[in-house]
Amino acid sequence: MIAATTIEEYLASMPEERRIQIEIVRKVILENIQPGFEECMSYGMIGYVVPHSIFPDGYHCNPKLPLPYANLGAKKNYVSLYLMSVDGNSELLDWFTEAYQASGKKLDMGQACLRFKKIDDLALDVIGELFAKVSLESYVDHYVGTLSRSKKK
Repeated sequence: MIAATTIEEYLASMPEERRIQIEIVRKVILENIQPGFEECMSYGMIGYVVPHSIFPDGYHCNPKLPLPYANLGAKKNYVSLYLMSVDGNSELLDWFTEAYQASGKKLDMGQACLRFKKIDDLALDVIGELFAKVSLESYVDHYVGTLSRSKKK
């Protein structure tokens, strides 16, 4: 993990090839993300969050942190894009998986973590469409619903 306090520091601290990859994905996110989400440093990566001004409860694991929506970060051997919107949302995950496979690109994804080594490995149009699909309100509603269902168990 890179110790940076700003996105500019974070980008400047990485090798050029990795920085270019991150910048390309970041551009797709910023062009498609719905209004209300904020870009910031989060968990040592570029984060996209629901700010406390909109969701004062914050992240249930640490309410001092804003609710995470996505993170983009360079690892030693690959780049990760964490897509919290698909975690626990089977309908959205099914759509994303099918659209990604239809793109002809190989999907390398864990629970909500999309990994890639080269920018050509990504279906950038599908990633952009995912960010365009999920409104801040629907994301927060799904998050709150998931939390309340897990507390009932």
